[in-house]
Amino acid sequence: MKLPSIRTLRKYHRIARVGEIARRYFAMNAFDGVLTILGVLVGSWFGHVRDAGAVVTLGLAASFAMGVSGFYGAYMTEKAERSRSLAELEESTLSNLRDTDIGHASTYATIVVSLVDGFSPFAAASIAVSPFFLGDNIPIETAFYVAFFLAFTELFALGMYLGAISKNRMVLSGIKMVSAGLVCVAMGYALGATA
Repeated sequence: MKLPSIRTLRKYHRIARVGEIARRYFAMNAFDGVLTILGVLVGSWFGHVRDAGAVVTLGLAASFAMGVSGFYGAYMTEKAERSRSLAELEESTLSNLRDTDIGHASTYATIVVSLVDGFSPFAAASIAVSPFFLGDNIPIETAFYVAFFLAFTELFALGMYLGAISKNRMVLSGIKMVSAGLVCVAMGYALGATA
């Protein structure tokens, strides 16, 4: 089977309008990844986990599970929606569109959106947990502080990104995302204080 050229993929990208959907999935799932890893960090801190390897294992296991869930969930959902739309178009045009640019663009969109959906939470979470990759080379408390800083920086950057897309105030949008992270930390603190 011959692989499509870059030019052909760009055409499929335009036909299926992948850009807008992929941006939405990226922002939404990266946000989920950061909040999940914040939960892991807060739980590890208040649970007195002081082994960098354990934090890496917990963080990556959670983010990997989110990535797999995101990929398969998006793939099944997008495939079902695209198949339905293609079937409706075939019914209205009384023609088989499976082996046309429209059909191929539908398959392309399903794959790209699924990859974005699966990769974004894993990547976002991995960035936040990255200080723990240094193991015993830095104090565990420092790794926690840097990880929290990275997580909140990612949240602010995601908010700015969404603010730019929506043409709203970028800094305010960033602050709103950071506030969600603060709620997550506060809930973790409350749970840790009662444990």
